[in-house]
Amino acid sequence: MSVRLILSRSRTLARAGISSAYCRSKCAVQAAPSLGRNIHQTRVTRDRSFTNFLADDNPPPVQVSSISENGIVLADGLLIPGSCLFLEGKVYLWDVPEIPKAKGKEERWSGWSEERFQIFDVVTPKPEILLLGTGKTLVQPPPFLRPYLSKLGIQLDVMDTRNACSTYNLLAEEGRRVAAALMPLTPHPWHKTTAVSGHSAS
Repeated sequence: MSVRLILSRSRTLARAGISSAYCRSKCAVQAAPSLGRNIHQTRVTRDRSFTNFLADDNPPPVQVSSISENGIVLADGLLIPGSCLFLEGKVYLWDVPEIPKAKGKEERWSGWSEERFQIFDVVTPKPEILLLGTGKTLVQPPPFLRPYLSKLGIQLDVMDTRNACSTYNLLAEEGRRVAAALMPLTPHPWHKTTAVSGHSAS
């Protein structure tokens, strides 16, 4: 991948409010014990007598261990308290508005636009399926989202976040090219930090 493409993708991620979880590990991702009910998770074993033609050579590094009110716990023990994206075997923090408990669909998705999903415009190869986890309960997606993803050749499946995590684990184990956009069971505010340039003493 050229430097130009890497920079282009970085700018697009920034506009969509997306950043690598590893870049913000100090403020948003922390080690924590599993506090929630366990969800589907299978230990990957290697039997070279059989070949899965759908799977990549390496197993997906992202697997969800459990989910609770505190956030999503990955198999390696990391806790992600806020919204996140699972894409290409990586975890990204996803800066999106909270879904308010409003009656109308338009009110629920106020502040959301295609820009929130712009990462799927630039990622290559694109996932076959995007699992949208809408928090503790199932919420129908914003009207623009399904047609937008369909133009990119991505199927959208919407469910509550607990079921989205379990489905993601299953599809990833099968070697499917799957992505997940997940909102926490309980909304947590982002703790954003700004870089402060150093000043030399005169």
